[in-house]
Amino acid sequence: MTYNEVAKIYEAYLSPLVSELYELEGYEISLINAHDGGRNVVYNCEKEGASAKILRIAFLNDRSREDLLGEVEYIQYLFEHGGNVSKVISSRKGNLLEEITHNNHTFFVCLFEKARGKMLVENHYQYREGVPITEYYYNCGKVLGKLHQLSKGYAPVHRRYSFFDKYNAEYIDNLIPDTLPLLKEKMVELLTALEGLDKNSESYGMVHFDYNDGNYMIDFDTGQITVFDFDNSCFCWYMYDLANAWMLGLGWIQFEPDADKRKDFMDDYFKTVLEGYTSETKIEDSMLNNLSLFIQVTVMENIIDAFEVMRNSGEELACDEELSYSIKCLEEDIPYKGFFHEVFSCEEPFECEERNIQSSIH
Repeated sequence: MTYNEVAKIYEAYLSPLVSELYELEGYEISLINAHDGGRNVVYNCEKEGASAKILRIAFLNDRSREDLLGEVEYIQYLFEHGGNVSKVISSRKGNLLEEITHNNHTFFVCLFEKARGKMLVENHYQYREGVPITEYYYNCGKVLGKLHQLSKGYAPVHRRYSFFDKYNAEYIDNLIPDTLPLLKEKMVELLTALEGLDKNSESYGMVHFDYNDGNYMIDFDTGQITVFDFDNSCFCWYMYDLANAWMLGLGWIQFEPDADKRKDFMDDYFKTVLEGYTSETKIEDSMLNNLSLFIQVTVMENIIDAFEVMRNSGEELACDEELSYSIKCLEEDIPYKGFFHEVFSCEEPFECEERNIQSSIH
């Protein structure tokens, strides 16, 4: 079942059921255009005199009811303990997650309070007028640190999967085309390196796993960040989210031609992020020393996600410039997503020549 098919089913069948379940009568409900690789059908719900809400319908069969319950229960735990996340709104039946079956297909429905503010892209990547951008860097770290500190005390009822449940040699071998044997090999090497890391309660727990500026709102009056989209949340090392936070800094300096200046900026940027992060929780130096490793793991995850999107959509497998660049960084052991390496071009950031991988497809 495709995104467009689900949107049509919602209009024709699900809409009145969902409105009754969540008391959405009188709300203007509009479809939010999906981004590439979007795994849900999402609606904006607005009504004069009421707070805006976000309706999400999960329809892919790669997530179980237990997975989705584990996600919304974790979000609600974070919210109830002061985490900067969007509240999950229970249905009239008192459920955080509702299940609706239509024509033998199961849809999982949940509703959230809409986060205050805008995404950075909606504000044209302009931060608060008259306020130094370092406030934003600090807040990115502080909000993440609070979520991780709360995770250290989290005891799930419905447990989400762990990193190695999904990211393992068998899954990689089945997903990645056989014409990319070196990529498969490098991915397995990364997994082996991770297997040797400590998994104590201070270093390992529930993480967001997709911490980026497309998954939080900023209240531009106060600077407050509210995080959403925990669709990929799982048990993993906290350093994974910190590596994603490091990646957030790249866009601010990616057009600088001098690699040394890019390096100086990223060092200062991440120092500020860590100051915010450690104001809420601690992170051992032994884990911070693995930053480069975890940046490579985020690159691996992005590659895997790209191939999953192609598989789920039925597209022919192909490597565009951006995917080809990421593959090159892994295959050639180029650290920090090549940002300080000659492979990087400030004219065409994070792109290189497309690769043809079609010959492996059967």
